[in-house]
Amino acid sequence: MLDVTVIEDAKAAAVSLDPIRARLLAELAAGPASAAMLAGKVGLPRQKVNYHLKALERHGLVELAGERRKGNVTERLMRATAASYVISPLALAAVQPDPDRFRDQLSARWLLALGARLVRDVGSLITGAAKARKRLATYALDGEVTFASAADRAAFIEELTAGVGGLIRKYHDADAEGGRPHRIVVAVHPTVKAVPPTVTPETATAPAPIPPAQG
Repeated sequence: MLDVTVIEDAKAAAVSLDPIRARLLAELAAGPASAAMLAGKVGLPRQKVNYHLKALERHGLVELAGERRKGNVTERLMRATAASYVISPLALAAVQPDPDRFRDQLSARWLLALGARLVRDVGSLITGAAKARKRLATYALDGEVTFASAADRAAFIEELTAGVGGLIRKYHDADAEGGRPHRIVVAVHPTVKAVPPTVTPETATAPAPIPPAQG
């Protein structure tokens, strides 16, 4: 099973977004199961679960993990093809974002368009590399910084721009024979706050965790 895969086909995207099929995908990402096993978990008859599983299988979102005999019946055990899925802008090709329409380094929507292009391009590269049975050379850096002030953030961005720009100028060689262009995307945005867990009667009465000792 892949850790994450990109859905590029519009019909496959539609199938994955169906609430029942999305629930089945989540269940099958946790481990192989038959239609009968899933029926009780999702509250549907086995026949309806089978119908949804066949739709997911047609689009490569689930696959056969094995078979087992149960009485006089042979059950198909299905599993998700990935632990998680990302829908590529290619699934909505006619209206996919195009960051080349305008360039505004301070625009959140331009950042969103860049992110969408990143998903589209890397998804296509993964698909091509898998077909060619070749390794895809990529690199990503993920970090978090807390700025004391807006002035500090502006200074950081200025230094970041100068530093990355200097590296690009240093290593870029447009005349290199056999050289391959690489896309570089650097983004800075506020961290999204974590959603607090839902309070249930069970958690409301549970004792609070003991904080770690301060050394």
